[in-house]
Amino acid sequence: MHKGERVVTAKQEYVPGVCNIGPVEIRRRMQSGWVGLGVTILLWAAFVIFRVPALWRLLVFFPAMTGAAGFLQAGLHFCAAFGMRGVFNFASEVGKTDTVEQAEFRLKDRRKARLIALYGALIGAAAAVAAFFLVI
Repeated sequence: MHKGERVVTAKQEYVPGVCNIGPVEIRRRMQSGWVGLGVTILLWAAFVIFRVPALWRLLVFFPAMTGAAGFLQAGLHFCAAFGMRGVFNFASEVGKTDTVEQAEFRLKDRRKARLIALYGALIGAAAAVAAFFLVI
């Protein structure tokens, strides 16, 4: 093995309520996390530079929530939208999905999706509160 090579030892597969996306979709969620974080920082900086009233600074909630959700989904290998729709994707194509047939599995996926949405919203709210109160 050469320096920098990765070895994948576990087969990636759908696990109800645990894992519903493969490497291609994980990369996409990570990218959305970085974009959300970048937009959050730029928006907050613009609000500070232009001395935008505190109430308007609460708008950082939206990109912060989006970024947090992207990072959470990438880290958990679980797409919240797929979980709510009852689908999964381990293909090499983004957006190509297979249907989760078992009702019990769809229920587990929806629970996990709601948890990701909740955590994303809480992180977005924390960023909004920070933007509201913290001005450089």
